[in-house]
Amino acid sequence: MCKAIRSLHTAVSNILCDGIVEFPFSLHSVRYDMTTQSIDTWRIRTAARMLQMGAIVAYPTEAVFGLGCNPFDEAAVLRLLALKQRPVEKGMILIADSFDRLKPLVGDLPQATLDHVLSHWPGAITWLLPAAKQTPSWLTGQHSTLAMRVTDHPIASALCRVAGMPLVSTSANLSGRQPARTALQVRLRCGDEVDWIVHGQTGGLTRPTPIRNAISGEVVRS
Repeated sequence: MCKAIRSLHTAVSNILCDGIVEFPFSLHSVRYDMTTQSIDTWRIRTAARMLQMGAIVAYPTEAVFGLGCNPFDEAAVLRLLALKQRPVEKGMILIADSFDRLKPLVGDLPQATLDHVLSHWPGAITWLLPAAKQTPSWLTGQHSTLAMRVTDHPIASALCRVAGMPLVSTSANLSGRQPARTALQVRLRCGDEVDWIVHGQTGGLTRPTPIRNAISGEVVRS
């Protein structure tokens, strides 16, 4: 675990003792009295701060718990891939609270195709879109496309909004194993390699979101 994350863990411990937290990292500074505010809201804001520092965070999505990190932080993405035992060549999925956060990573796309994609968002469908030239290779892997979704899960969406960035989103498990569906399962399956867990309920889907190619219409995952 990097030094910055260890320092933040120490700060979090102090916060828990004092009962009050102040983080100037969202759209505006917010001061919380933890004796009256929801612990879920506090966890989201703490998670957002940690994501900006290179942490791996687990959070509920539409079907399972996801593991996320800052997609523009190569070291964080590679650490997540190592945790998952997932080859970088496979590429990653990104989620966001709005298309505006994903748009800089999208290459040329016919307007009619884009309109069709946007008609399904926010929603529980992941689209493969042409990747912009500046999209990091640790996100696309060996592909010319990038998988992305504007999520309608309230916790995942709030996490992206407060962090001010899209997030890498991959199921909380080792590759080929059953994904975690609760916070406890995340800790049991991923151990201390996950720096923070945002507690909450998944969206109730029995399977991960379908993945479709926006250009060809091919169903990559049903």
